[in-house]
Amino acid sequence: MTQARFKIVFDGELMPEMALETAKDNLARLFKSDRTRINSLFSGSTIAIKRNLQESEADQYLAALHRAGARARKEPDPGASLSLVEINTPTSAAAEPAHMSCPKCGQQQPKAAECMACGIVIAKYQARQASLAEQQSAAPAAPAEAAANSPYATPQAKVAEALPPVGELNVFTLDGRIGRLRYLAWSLVLTLAFAGVMAVVAIAASISDILGGLLAIGVVLGMLVVSVQIGAQRLHDIGWSAWLLLLNLVPIVNSLFWILMLVVPGSTGANRYGPPPPANSLAVRVLAGLFLTLLIGSLLSLFLGGFAMLGLALSGLELGALDTPAP
Repeated sequence: MTQARFKIVFDGELMPEMALETAKDNLARLFKSDRTRINSLFSGSTIAIKRNLQESEADQYLAALHRAGARARKEPDPGASLSLVEINTPTSAAAEPAHMSCPKCGQQQPKAAECMACGIVIAKYQARQASLAEQQSAAPAAPAEAAANSPYATPQAKVAEALPPVGELNVFTLDGRIGRLRYLAWSLVLTLAFAGVMAVVAIAASISDILGGLLAIGVVLGMLVVSVQIGAQRLHDIGWSAWLLLLNLVPIVNSLFWILMLVVPGSTGANRYGPPPPANSLAVRVLAGLFLTLLIGSLLSLFLGGFAMLGLALSGLELGALDTPAP
């Protein structure tokens, strides 16, 4: 008895709470394809993504597509069991149905020699599928090579590859993701390291102005590069592009944007920049709290200092008004 075969079909629907752009990025990464081909999956018509699968294989593909955000479904694939004998069997015109289903993409249409959706010549496609089935039964050790020769072969990428549960941490890279607390902790460590290295540069400057100047330029450029790398990973965690760091060059906007980087939470699961970062350690939480304490203390000092200067200015105006002789 021939084992039932299945196909995976998709009509553009998404899983609950899944954004369209995120689903497209996940599918592009899953199929190892470009966004142009992925966009064609969301044309609104029903498309057969994978055909001629055993039930276990179909379930595996279906689970991977659901994780990526595509609400695909599994359906029986009657076209996979066609043979040349069935194709060449004559039938009467009265028995032929008025409509047909494309054996490749499943498009429902009036009976015709070609599919209106994918454009295949149906008879040639069925003959080729039957020939491939006979080759696979005659030489089961090389099914992939036979399928690769078909002009209608479906993508061979393994879609069941799962992302790791959490990403790897690396300060010196533009890839990956970090959360808000780790961003604060790494920024504090970078600031302290910069202060320590600048103390050494000051000693070198006392010996030679040229040497001190060159070292200072190198240290500043190094800190700028690492700051960009840390900021890029923070933006990736939110799901934003690292190019938004250019907003730091705009006055006033840069302060508001930095606050957004500290306030907006990251994506709960994987996004187009990779899996979520690892959980925060105790050291990360302590360093982040210390950074916030120093930041709040500095802001309070500036506020109180400005308030005191304003009070002195007002007092000076009052004294000046008292010293002015009456007319």
